[in-house]
Amino acid sequence: MANPHLNTIFTDSLHQNILNLFIKENDDTYTITRALSEDKIITAAKALLAKRLARDFFIQSPQDCFDFLVTQMGQYESEVFCVVFLNNQHGVIAIEEMFKGTINQSAVYPREVVKQALKYNAASVIFAHNHPSGMLKASQADIKVTEELKKVLKLVDIKVLDHVIVAGGYFLSFVKEGLMG
Repeated sequence: MANPHLNTIFTDSLHQNILNLFIKENDDTYTITRALSEDKIITAAKALLAKRLARDFFIQSPQDCFDFLVTQMGQYESEVFCVVFLNNQHGVIAIEEMFKGTINQSAVYPREVVKQALKYNAASVIFAHNHPSGMLKASQADIKVTEELKKVLKLVDIKVLDHVIVAGGYFLSFVKEGLMG
């Protein structure tokens, strides 16, 4: 069952690119139709992940979230703050790039996060942002914004499950690091 709200960080052109680059053999096997550059392979991987995400994708661990986010966020040159909106079974409703910043910071506005969470009727959320520097450490600002967001979302009965930092091909989970308080 496709998710009608999953119209987020991926565009229809990515899905079209995947069709042009591969021939689908069966449910999980594709044949490459021509030589591909590294960028084309990454684009195809993003499209495949978006397709998988649109079909009943559930977040059951920080690794599930990371597997998806690292391909999208690991290469950004500036900080981007995303929110994964989930239903009460932790099924993905939508993923949105909410805020873009500079090379080392991004302003996050709790009001906008709450507004989108209510729009999607989300039961819970996962925050994610990247560190273009490659530094895999939560800053005091990261911890503070997470606590602020948890407080305002709690007022409307929306649970914050985790905050994931992506740095290159690696990630840090606030839950695993004991930073969710």
